[in-house]
Amino acid sequence: MARVMIVASLAESLVNFRGDLIRYFIARGHEVIALAPGNAPAVDSQLASWGVRRLVIGMQRTGFNPIEDLRLLLQLFRLTRSEKPDVVIAYTIKPVVYAMLAARWVGVPRRAAMITGLGFAFSTPATLAQRLMQLLARMLYRISMSCTDTVFFQNPDDEYEFRQAGLLRPTQLVVRTAGSGINLERYALAPMPAEPLNFLMIARLLVNKGIREYLQAASTVRASRPDLNFHLVGPQEDHPSALRRNELESSISRGDVIYHGPVADVRPHLASCHVYVLPSYREGTPRSVLEAMAVGRPVITTDTPGCRETVTDGDNGLLVCPADTGSLVKAMLRMAEICTTERARMAERSRVMAVNRFDVKAVNSKIASTLAL
Repeated sequence: MARVMIVASLAESLVNFRGDLIRYFIARGHEVIALAPGNAPAVDSQLASWGVRRLVIGMQRTGFNPIEDLRLLLQLFRLTRSEKPDVVIAYTIKPVVYAMLAARWVGVPRRAAMITGLGFAFSTPATLAQRLMQLLARMLYRISMSCTDTVFFQNPDDEYEFRQAGLLRPTQLVVRTAGSGINLERYALAPMPAEPLNFLMIARLLVNKGIREYLQAASTVRASRPDLNFHLVGPQEDHPSALRRNELESSISRGDVIYHGPVADVRPHLASCHVYVLPSYREGTPRSVLEAMAVGRPVITTDTPGCRETVTDGDNGLLVCPADTGSLVKAMLRMAEICTTERARMAERSRVMAVNRFDVKAVNSKIASTLAL
């Protein structure tokens, strides 16, 4: 039996994105300790029911504060030293950077980083300050990668970017997985609802998720097709790239979108939609798209790293240009104009792709075997 420590930047992600992996480890007889910031009693209760302890860490999810980040590093060092894990797994930038450093200093035998998307560190900087922050982020990535034994990527583009930036050692074990996988029992095939046609986007309301293009496209499409409905699920956030609140409020007041806010369970919303939309600028592998595919929905997403891995254009959905409202409008109108039979065929192909390529059981087995768990 091994003791596995999993480090996250958001407590809820331990259940929503890593729950199946955690339970897979436990079923194989391993002990799991989870680390994440913030007060999350519902998460703690769920983890406890699986036999998992969560330790609260002081982590700011965004921004770089040298004093706070140094405190985080020292806290991770102390916790890792006291818990004595056999394996440390970290995902998202801050956990990857600081948990890998701490694990190396303590001498943890197996250290694994999950690169679930490149985000800010590899986006196009708009200002000199952003450029400097990117240089710092890449420097920290380089240091943490030198402390990491195994690196999991979710798409080939992210791996290529890391190699081009010189962040990976030639001898480092690099493994590619089909995202985090999707639980095909939890996200079961759902029948198409009755029309009128419902489009749906589920995401944090950040500009780089394509939320602005979704709102603009909804407004444009409804000008000629007021019979179509556009639904939106996801939290508004205090983040540098967050959508301005007045933009969302204007879309809601005009009737362009129906906003449901953040929800605990997205499945009823997926079941009531006809087409799923995610115009993101870049992803690792978009979890919400996998959920929509598993439920059996055609997908409109961008021809960008991570997103393009989930859609074969014209087969289970349509690919559009990123940050291009016109391209998104054309795809939405095309989906609205094709016959019900063709949309049903695309929906079926989505489910088949989810089963064949993104089954969470296969993903978890690959991760576990790679780490000898």
